[in-house]
Amino acid sequence: MQLMASVFLPTYPDPPGPKVASNAVAVARWLNATLDVAIVNVDIPDVSNALSRFLLDLPPKIREVEAASRQRGKILLDAVAGETSRCNVTLMSQELKAQPALMGEAAANEGRYFDLCMVGWTPNNEASQMTAEEVVFSSGRPTLILPGDEDVGQLDHVVIAWDGSRVAARAVADAKPFLERASAISIVTVTDEKVLPREDIGDRLAHGLAARGLLAKAESIHAGNNEIGAALQEHAIEINGSLLVMGGWGHSRLRDFVLGGATEGILADLRLPVLMSH
Repeated sequence: MQLMASVFLPTYPDPPGPKVASNAVAVARWLNATLDVAIVNVDIPDVSNALSRFLLDLPPKIREVEAASRQRGKILLDAVAGETSRCNVTLMSQELKAQPALMGEAAANEGRYFDLCMVGWTPNNEASQMTAEEVVFSSGRPTLILPGDEDVGQLDHVVIAWDGSRVAARAVADAKPFLERASAISIVTVTDEKVLPREDIGDRLAHGLAARGLLAKAESIHAGNNEIGAALQEHAIEINGSLLVMGGWGHSRLRDFVLGGATEGILADLRLPVLMSH
C-alpha cells in the first residue's frame, strides 16, 4: 500500500523556513511516499463596522494581507512542484483557508487523512510553531517536525527516546516506515529523569525489534543538569543520529498548550528532525 504523507505550509504572517519544502520532498522520496502539499492561507473575517471601514480603511488592508498570503503560498507550491519533479515524487496539492488563530487547527483536521504529517519548525516563526504543535497534538497522526533552515539528508540512523510509556510505544509503532529503511537504530533511555518501569526496558525493546528483523542497540544516558529534551538531542547528534523518535507529552485547551518536559525542550530548540506521536 502506498504511503501517503502531507506537509503543511502556513503562509501567514510568515512562511516556513526555506528548507522545509525541499526537506519534505526528500523525506517523501526516502519513504517512497506520495506527497500532498497543503498550503494554509489566511482568511480574515470581513469587518462590518462603519468606523473601521471609513476611518481605518480596514477592508482594503485585509484584502492586501490575504493576497500576500496567497502569493506566498503560490511561491511555496511552485518550489515544491519543481523539487518533486526533480526527485520523481508523486505530488498532490490543496489550499486550505482559516482565520489566523485557527490555521493550525485546519492543518490538524486535514492531517487525519494521511499516514504521516510533516511540519516545519523555525525559531521565532509563530505560524510554523502554532501549526506544528496543533498537528502533533490534534491530528492523531505521527508528525515529523523538520528544521526550517538546514537540509536533513537521509534519515538512516533512527534514535528512539524510550521510557516504556504508552506514547513512546505509539511513537515506535508509527516509526515503522523509518525503522525498516534505517541502517542503524539506537534506543536511548534517560535514567535520571523519572522512575522507569524496570531497568531493562531498552533491552526489551531491542529484543522485540530484533524479533521483527530490525537490529537495534540499547543504551542509557544521564541528563545531569541538562533539560531532558536537550540531553536527548545532544546525544542523538553525538552518535550521528539523523532522526529522533519520541512520544509527545501534552495537550491543548483553547490554544494554550501544556507540554511535558521532554516535548517542551525539543520544541524550544529543534536541532534535528523529530518524529513525534501523541
